[in-house]
Amino acid sequence: MSLDIQDQAPAFKAPATGDKQLRLADFSGRTLVLYFYPRDNTPGCTQEGEAFRDLYAQFQQAGAEIVGVSRDSIRKHENFRAKYDFPFDLISDADEKICVAYDVLKEKSMYGRTHIGIERSTFVIDGDGVIRHVWRGVKVAEHADEVLAAVRAL
Repeated sequence: MSLDIQDQAPAFKAPATGDKQLRLADFSGRTLVLYFYPRDNTPGCTQEGEAFRDLYAQFQQAGAEIVGVSRDSIRKHENFRAKYDFPFDLISDADEKICVAYDVLKEKSMYGRTHIGIERSTFVIDGDGVIRHVWRGVKVAEHADEVLAAVRAL
């Protein structure tokens, strides 16, 4: 089942950086930018994280929080976050429950071999837990700017 605009965002509870357990309910009353990315410390994922980092103060001014999600471990997330000075938390979805709930796992092909991986996707969820914007198959260039514009338009 693919999620769309106006759907209720699936609830989640998962380990995150900073020794936290994050839940969708933690963001009640605030806008949440939930972005899914394939792997820590890869070029596209680093660029995407840096773009959200560079616009973080503007997202905060617009009343939004940012959280990244991948299947990497908390230890990898902590290192990735520290290395690039990300001011937002990263969720470890090692059991893929959040990825399945948000329908971001897709068959991918690399070097002639297929595998299941995270399709780069972003969801803007309003303070009532309703999905207001969805991007799938995200191209990193200009994406954070597009998301910020969407958040400001809410």
